[in-house]
Amino acid sequence: MTSTSTIEILPRAQSALANSPIYELRDLQVEHRAGSLLISGAVSSFYHKQLAQEVVRSVCQGIDVVNAIDVA
Repeated sequence: MTSTSTIEILPRAQSALANSPIYELRDLQVEHRAGSLLISGAVSSFYHKQLAQEVVRSVCQGIDVVNAIDVA
């Protein structure tokens, strides 16, 4: 995928988290970084960290997803 494609998909990834039924995922950020998507922010469990990654990955097939979420 080109970086343009990643930029075009970024709003879908942000929307998927913002509309999640899991409240903690709604405050996470997604950024475009060198042809991949970077998820950042903080959640209370490793389960929510993994869940956020899978939510983003489900709308961004074929694009690398970097999970930089902190577990507090």
